[in-house]
Amino acid sequence: MGPWNRVSVAKCQMLVTSVFVLLLGLFVASMAALTYFGAHFAVIGHASPEDTPYEAIHRWLFYTGISLAGLLTLGAVLSAIATVREAGGLMAGGFLCFALVFCVLTQMAFWRFHNPAQVEDAMLDIYDLVYEKAVKNPSGTQWQELVAIQDTFLCCGKRIPFSLLGSSEADLCLGEEATRQDCLQGIRSFLRTHGHITSTLASVGLASMVYAMLLSSFLWFAIRSGRSLDRKGTYTLSPRHPTWPLHILEQPPSICFSEPVAASPRSPASSDTSRRNSHFTTCLKHVLCMTAWAQADARMALGCSRTTDTLVQRLSYPLSTHRGEDGPASANM
Repeated sequence: MGPWNRVSVAKCQMLVTSVFVLLLGLFVASMAALTYFGAHFAVIGHASPEDTPYEAIHRWLFYTGISLAGLLTLGAVLSAIATVREAGGLMAGGFLCFALVFCVLTQMAFWRFHNPAQVEDAMLDIYDLVYEKAVKNPSGTQWQELVAIQDTFLCCGKRIPFSLLGSSEADLCLGEEATRQDCLQGIRSFLRTHGHITSTLASVGLASMVYAMLLSSFLWFAIRSGRSLDRKGTYTLSPRHPTWPLHILEQPPSICFSEPVAASPRSPASSDTSRRNSHFTTCLKHVLCMTAWAQADARMALGCSRTTDTLVQRLSYPLSTHRGEDGPASANM
């Protein structure tokens, strides 16, 4: 596969990856909003006292998720625009966004590996605190908070072996509520499901960021080296050659549409012929060399100048010879 085909395939893959990363950013933003505003986390946060570890972790997870979603969206938009417009600066910006997301996801995976039960322990501590206060004072607000937690997680109380239940604890699970699972198990089950979804998004995000960074770096080098496929008729002049044959293009474009100066009655026919040949030479050099300069560089324009000189000499020589041969014949007539 040639270099142009590789660049074309990479551009198509970059556009598809940008769409996928944009969708991934939407999923991450939805997950962050669910974590902060969801009913399960909201009821625990409402019941938790101020300045607890759960509040700090809850806020940190929400802000991190929103930041990741913003970086993913920005990187996807920048990379897509850079791919379409072939802009190296925008492609570098997209690569930077992908690299930042990769670093944040790596840090989160490292934190998850070393503290797998930190969020779970914080939520269970809050439930234990609310449960103890509600049992000691059934008429207080903690009792209502405990009932709200149990209704949200569809659980009831704590079933601890070899424990004696008091009257307040026995009142928590009556009727259909007695068939519910233990609240400790219910909270663990919910957090386990939430953690699996988060881990899946993080794994997909890491793999996508690696692939997006490889594609964006390859396309950035391709754009910088000039391996572009969709120039759409636009060409840039390279300033690497300081000595361009500017004298070729000194004549205005209207020279090819102007008539040569007519010869006076006193001037011989040879002067008129040389004047027309000079006009034809200048026009031909201007058109050919202007086209060569627009499509290539100064070296091709210089070669075009020399080629047109040779071409004009070859075209004018038979013309003058033919006229020279016809001259005596016409004179004899």
